[in-house]
Amino acid sequence: MSNPVRKIMVYVDGTEQSITAVQYAICLASFSGAELIAHYVINTRAMEDLLRARIFLKDEQEDYEHDMESDAERYLNHVNELAVKKGLSIITRRSKGNVHKEIVNAIKEEDVDLLVIGELSRIRSRRDEFYDEAERAMRTVPCSVLIVKDEDRVWEMYESLS
Repeated sequence: MSNPVRKIMVYVDGTEQSITAVQYAICLASFSGAELIAHYVINTRAMEDLLRARIFLKDEQEDYEHDMESDAERYLNHVNELAVKKGLSIITRRSKGNVHKEIVNAIKEEDVDLLVIGELSRIRSRRDEFYDEAERAMRTVPCSVLIVKDEDRVWEMYESLS
């Protein structure tokens, strides 16, 4: 039987949970020989909502978008360093738009077999459930999804890679 996982995509959003997911995905790719892709989505939908609600002025939106692009670059550089440190190459990509739609599109474009995401936040209300982009992506992607938990165990596994 050939390897059922040829391409792994890990969703990066800058949270501790997503960095833990990256470490786990690095371990998986190292053990399986799968290609690894890290994807960061700049959430322009959230910016548009803030502008529409008049919380942001147009100039502030541009500044905020620039800050988000800088964040994406910083997190993807960090992810790349984590992979290189373990002798693994990683493809980093970013896109702008509605988070769950961008993840679905990237998975289809890259023909990904497995999406790795960090532990989901606790749902406090129906509204939270509706707006959790990682959860929406998890429910709509055409591939299998792995949710990474147990940060300490993942750290030990990542550190043990040579």
